[in-house]
Amino acid sequence: MVFRRLWLSAAVLTLVVSLAPSEAASVAASRPSAVDWSVQHDADALRDAGVSGVSVRLETPRGTVTARSGVGDLVSRRPVPEDGYLRLGSITKTFVATVVLQLVDEKRLSLDQTVEQLLPGVVSGAGNDGRTITLRDLLQHTSGLYDYIADVFPDPSARTYFTNRWRTYRPAQLVALAMRHKPAFPPGADWAYSNTNYVLAGMIVEKVTGRSWEQQVHDRILRPLGLRHTDTPGTWPFLPHPHAVNYQQFTRGGTMVDTTIPYRPFDSGADGSMTGTARDANRFFTALTRGRLLKPATLDAMRTTVPVPQDRGHPAGTRDGLGLFSTPLSCGDGYLGHGGSGIGSRVLAAATTDGRRTITVSVHSRPADPHTAARQENVLRGLIDHALCRAA
Repeated sequence: MVFRRLWLSAAVLTLVVSLAPSEAASVAASRPSAVDWSVQHDADALRDAGVSGVSVRLETPRGTVTARSGVGDLVSRRPVPEDGYLRLGSITKTFVATVVLQLVDEKRLSLDQTVEQLLPGVVSGAGNDGRTITLRDLLQHTSGLYDYIADVFPDPSARTYFTNRWRTYRPAQLVALAMRHKPAFPPGADWAYSNTNYVLAGMIVEKVTGRSWEQQVHDRILRPLGLRHTDTPGTWPFLPHPHAVNYQQFTRGGTMVDTTIPYRPFDSGADGSMTGTARDANRFFTALTRGRLLKPATLDAMRTTVPVPQDRGHPAGTRDGLGLFSTPLSCGDGYLGHGGSGIGSRVLAAATTDGRRTITVSVHSRPADPHTAARQENVLRGLIDHALCRAA
C-alpha cells in the first residue's frame, strides 16, 4: 500500500514536470495573482463610486492583467468591451509633443524658439506677446495663455452640449478666442494647464513641415509602432466598434446623458481629438519611455519637469514635463503619463520611468457633483498606484 502511494506521487510529479512550458504557463496564468485581485478590486471600487463602466489594462514583463467592471451601456446592460475603442482626449498632447520633439531632433525646431518666430502675429493682443513665449512654454504649460475651453463651453449644461456639439472651429479661431483674454501670468513664471498651448503646437508642426499634425502623428508614430487601432479622426464624431457608451451627469442627482458623440468645439484638434485602445496606448508609452521615439537628450528634455501647484487637481508631488506628467508612486520612483478628459469620459495612461510596466484605465461616465468626481479620481489614481507598485 505504501509502495502504491509512492508510485502515484511519483507519477503525478512526472506529469507536472513533463508539461510543456506553454502548458505550465497556462496553468500558472489561470491562478489569480495578488496583482489580478488588486486591479479587479479597484475597478469594482470605481464602479461602486458611481462610474457606469470601467476597464483596465496593465502590462508587465510577467504578462498582462485586465479588469472590467460595471456596464458598457446603461440600457442594454452589456459588459464593458474588452480593449474597446476610447476617446483619448488630452493624451493626444503626448503624441503631438513627441512629434514636436522629433522635429527638434532633426534640427527643424528649437525649444527656445518663440511663438512669434514660428507663427508671426498669431499670439498678440490683450497683453499676450508671442515674442516672450517659447515652444518649451507651450509644451510645458508655462505660457500663461488663456484656455479657450471656457469660451466654447461656458455653460456646462445638457442644453449647451446638444445645441453646440456639432459646431467646429479652425485652430486659428480657437487661438483668436484665447487672445481676447489677458494672460494668467508672464511666460515661465507659473504653471497653468491650457489647451490653447497645444492648438498652437499643432499649428507649428504644420507650419514647419507643410503637413498637418495628424499626418505627422500617423507617419512618425502610429505606422512605425503598428498602432493600427489609434486614429486622428478630426471632426468625425463616431467611435469604431466595440466601445462603451459615455455618460455625463449635467446636474446633481440628474440623469446620465449619453455623450458618446463628443463636443466638437474642443474635441477635434491637436489638444484632444485622438481615439485608440488601451493596448495601443500602452504600446505607445512603452516605446516613448524606453527611448524608441526620441534621442536620449531630447527624451531627457521631455522628462525635465516643473512643479504642478497642488490646487490643480493632481496628486501631491506631480510635475509636468513636455507633454508628459511625472507622478510619484507610494512604493518609490514614479510614473510618466497623461490623462484625457471629455464630457462623459476619463482616460489615464502611464508607464513606470523605466518603461517596463504600463497601464491604461478608462472610465465611461462623469458625475455633476464635484465631491463625487474627486472621490472617483482618488480611486482611479489609487488603482494606478496599487497596480504599478504590486506589479514591480
